[in-house]
Amino acid sequence: SEDSRKYGHIILNDLRRAGYQVYPVNKKGGEMDGMKVFESVSELPKEVEVIDFVIPASQGKKVARQCAEAGFKNVWLQPGAESDELVELCWELGLRVVHNHCAMVEKSRRSKSVS
Repeated sequence: SEDSRKYGHIILNDLRRAGYQVYPVNKKGGEMDGMKVFESVSELPKEVEVIDFVIPASQGKKVARQCAEAGFKNVWLQPGAESDELVELCWELGLRVVHNHCAMVEKSRRSKSVS
């Protein structure tokens, strides 16, 4: 989201500050904070390791199918982006899925355990 108050924007910038290479995806495309915004996961570079869902669970099925079709293997369903039905679909599509965990919280825990 272009809205700096929205969680998608917050997590994107949090991961960037932590040194992760991130690629925003929004069907509107364009540019955000100096980064190209991809219109679909199918446009992402193939070396992307994890697709982090920061969307309503109702939109997740479509995106999960796009991930599988594009050859991505790992998805992370942020709290609020997950549902039992979506998790099951991800498994059926052969996707490895992390759910019930927030990427920002897990990143913070890992950095504290390394210090």
